[in-house]
Formats: sequence, C-alpha cells, structure tokens
Amino acid sequence: MNNYLYSKGGVTALIFLYDGTFEGFLTCIYDHYYVKKASAIYNKNNFQSSLIDESVIINSNPTKWQKVLTALKQKLTTESLNHINSAFLSYDSNKDTYLLNYITYGFKIGVNLDNDHTNNFVLPVHKLSKTVSFEAHRFLGILRFNDISGTLYSTIEPDNNILILIADHFADRLNNEKFIIHDKKRGKAILYYQNEWVISNFKDIPIFEDEHDQYFQKLWKGYFKQIGIEGRKNLKLQQNFVPLKYRKNIIEFR
Repeated sequence: MNNYLYSKGGVTALIFLYDGTFEGFLTCIYDHYYVKKASAIYNKNNFQSSLIDESVIINSNPTKWQKVLTALKQKLTTESLNHINSAFLSYDSNKDTYLLNYITYGFKIGVNLDNDHTNNFVLPVHKLSKTVSFEAHRFLGILRFNDISGTLYSTIEPDNNILILIADHFADRLNNEKFIIHDKKRGKAILYYQNEWVISNFKDIPIFEDEHDQYFQKLWKGYFKQIGIEGRKNLKLQQNFVPLKYRKNIIEFR
C-alpha cells in the first residue's frame, strides 16, 4: 500500500486503515479533513483488501487526534459524543465509516445533529449506539463471579467491546473487593483493586474452585430452581432476557 494514491483520472477514492484505537480513528478524521478525503475507514486488523480498493495506513498521531477531539467537544453536544463513544465500541466492521459520515455531517450542522433521526448519516450510528448500550446494560444484571483465592473473577463474551461501559458500575458496587472481569473474546479484562481499575490485555487462567465457592454456586442454583413457578414458566421470555449465547458463563444455566 502506497501513500496517498492517484489514478489517471484524478484522485482515487481512498480507504483509511488504522490500528483500532480511538486515537487512531480520530487521526483518520484529521487526515480526512486536512490531507485527502477518505471514502471509508476500517480497522486494519479486520480489513479484507480487494483489487478495486485503494488503501493507506494512517498511524496514530497525538497532535492530530487531540485537535479533532477538541473540535468534537466544541461543536457537538454531549449526546452526540456519547453516541460516538458507544458506536465506536460496536463489533460492526462498518462502524468507523458510519462514524466518519456522522462526524462529517455533525461538523456541518452542529448541535442539531441528533435531531435529524432519519438522516442516512445519523441513523446507523444511533442504531449501533443503542445496541452497544443495551448489551452493556444487560451484562450489569447477568454477570456472575467466582471466588478464586479471595479475588472475584468473571468471564464474559459479549458481542461488543463493552468493558469500559461496565467498569464503573462494578467498581462502585464491589469497592471493597478485588475483581477481574475477563472478556475472553477480546483477550482483555477489567482489573480492580483499592478503588482503581484498568483495562489490560489478559490471557486465560485456570479456574480452581474451592469448596467455599462450590457451596455458594450450589446455593445459587438451588435458589434459581426454587423461585421458578412451573405453571408460569416462559422459556421464550427467559431467552429474551438471557440469550443462549451468554449462558455458558452464568452459574445457574451451567
């Protein structure tokens, strides 16, 4: 892949590729405005090249991404910034291109951006934002912990990259504990200790459940079974609240 490419008829439509970080994405937005226009933006780790696509790798640049971040805070509302943050955490491979269009349109119309709900540049980002926020909220209720030598440990495999959205919730409610919430799908985890949390790369660890933890797991499963009323059992509704794809990491469904 060469630097900014040209065809005989003029400038070729460009695809910007970046490292997957939010800073890298904002650097792409800067280059879109001040270097060459991008037709799309993709995470370089997930991008499938083709013969008709011309692409260039954009390296994260602190000076550039900080200028874009400042401009976003000046021109857009808190609501718009929240939509950008949530949509960026989506697993959708087109999210960066949707956000490019959303931000470009937002810089044109400013604080009224989110009032234009049906606009083709606004609607996709709103949908992604809603999906990510809904999944994060769902995990606040279904996440379960094991006690491993005094540290609470939980494994999750969400569709979206939601760790940063749930970290404060559990840090607030488990502030006297040590805990790890491990996103196995992405190889990352929230690590919490003494009122501070970080998100770090994290590998699988062996789970050795002691008798104390096994006892409480049995109590929880027994409680789950006892509160069920056979005549009011509704498996379809239950599946809406706790989809099958999440159940392997939830004690009462094992």
